[in-house]
Amino acid sequence: MTDIQILPVDGKTLLNRFIRLPERLHRGDAKYIAPLHLERLDALTPKNPFFGHADVQFWIACRGGRDVGRISAQIDHQALAVRPDATGQFGMIAAEDDAEIFKALITTAADWLRARGMKRIQGPFNLNINEEMGLLVDGFDTPPMLLMGHDLPYVATRLEEQGFVKEKDVYAYLYDITVDLPAGARRLLDRPLPKEITVRRLDLKRYDEEVRTITDIFNDAWANNWGFVPLSAIETDHLAKSLKPLLDPRLVSIVEQNGEPVGFLVCLPNLNEAIRDLGGKLFPFGVVKLLWRLKVSGLKTARVPLMGIRRKAAQGVIGKLLPFLLIDVVRKEAAKMGFTHVELSWILEDNMPMRHINESLGGVAYKTYRIYEKPL
Repeated sequence: MTDIQILPVDGKTLLNRFIRLPERLHRGDAKYIAPLHLERLDALTPKNPFFGHADVQFWIACRGGRDVGRISAQIDHQALAVRPDATGQFGMIAAEDDAEIFKALITTAADWLRARGMKRIQGPFNLNINEEMGLLVDGFDTPPMLLMGHDLPYVATRLEEQGFVKEKDVYAYLYDITVDLPAGARRLLDRPLPKEITVRRLDLKRYDEEVRTITDIFNDAWANNWGFVPLSAIETDHLAKSLKPLLDPRLVSIVEQNGEPVGFLVCLPNLNEAIRDLGGKLFPFGVVKLLWRLKVSGLKTARVPLMGIRRKAAQGVIGKLLPFLLIDVVRKEAAKMGFTHVELSWILEDNMPMRHINESLGGVAYKTYRIYEKPL
């Protein structure tokens, strides 16, 4: 490792190098889509409320005057308040296919976490479980959707060489919404709804209130799930502002039971489809291309990043119906708008009820993302 220099990222110049490094590594990968540089600057600086409850450090690995790898380490104090297990995370991992580079990066991140009292390292998280998570280990033949990662196949091998083992897999399911539902699912959904159940669109006139409602349902619905970290009000506000330009009320469904919101589903146009050839840059011509694709030519793909049913409403026959109902309502609206495929992600490997719902509706698990861990 003597010829590898590890630089802590300090200042905008190094951060820009950190952000753009994967573009060179993926130059021969036709499925890679560079995220917008401006979006990454927003996500990887204190503009992101995550930095308000986490310690974060980025590093770049250099060799022979070239940037050859990168990594982050983070300690999420909000996660530790939920699970005081002295677990720190790593993320943003990308490097040339060289065991020595990966060893230098992992050693640096692990030492940083260990020095701050952490006993275990887990990841990748970019930067936490409510943002991008997991390393792509299956599904390299398709491009990533909005806010989903795309890694080179050798990265998993290099992490495992450093002692990492699988902790959890999560799946991305893809629906071809031009194909009707399987007969069993169609019979279920064609029945008249129970009188106490209504489904409505997002009300943009009450946007802030709607966001608070969705956040409250999300935090209740997922509280007992693996890795759960509640969304805070400040994080929700930031997320709501950043996603509002992409939101279409027709693609956000809220289900009510006796007038009380008990479930929701948010579907977003796949921004990655619109920026696929921009190389992360909006200027000088990227803005025009982006607006044309979003507003005129239209997109064919979308992603469901958020969905939840209150635990008290998830019981019994009606509780089993609600996820089917939410997914089907948005599928129909998306098809009317010209979309052909919708991704629902991510789904825990052991969340069998949700996996069965996806598969009974015709969804296919087409990508697998893996969370790794090891003791420090």
